[in-house]
Amino acid sequence: MYVDFTEANAAGRLPAGSPPPQAITDEALIAQIAGGDREAMQALYLRHNVRVHRFVLRLLRNQTAAEDIVSEVFLDVWRQAGSFEGRSAVSTWLLAIARFKALSVLRRKPEDELGEDGAGFSDPGDNPELSVQKKDTGAILRQCLSALTREHREVIDLVYYHEKSVEEVSRIVGIPQATVKTRMFYARKRLSRLLRSAGVDRPW
Repeated sequence: MYVDFTEANAAGRLPAGSPPPQAITDEALIAQIAGGDREAMQALYLRHNVRVHRFVLRLLRNQTAAEDIVSEVFLDVWRQAGSFEGRSAVSTWLLAIARFKALSVLRRKPEDELGEDGAGFSDPGDNPELSVQKKDTGAILRQCLSALTREHREVIDLVYYHEKSVEEVSRIVGIPQATVKTRMFYARKRLSRLLRSAGVDRPW
């Protein structure tokens, strides 16, 4: 199932008269969504859909499955915005929902059955020149990340790509902070060894 939350905003802009999206906090958008505000839903989607898609794609490594989950995540937000209690950042809440859905897919269909078609995913914010510069290192990094366990891969992703704190990762993954730190230690150690073997010293 794929839901296009930008249907009324195909040009990437909100309707005339709307305040600039960057001027509205995520929490304010959630409150507006809880009241049935579709423009607020579009704004939240535009702000976070790439982040959520990137996270899910790295877990599933399947483009189609990742797109379906992104749609499901924001559909859940539309339906459940009123239940958001603000105990964590909105982005943390979104990633927790996305992770739960991704793991549900993996329980039904393991990674080796899904197939890996996400290797070509790139950040839409990259310009062509920057994309070329990052291509070789990015390909090596993806290959090395794929050699990690899913548990180690997701903490690396959340800390380095999504800039989440240990506390936030603990909330998203549902494990104690001490366990997050342990997984980070071994994940970084393993990844550094793989990257050095591939000739990359500073991937970040």
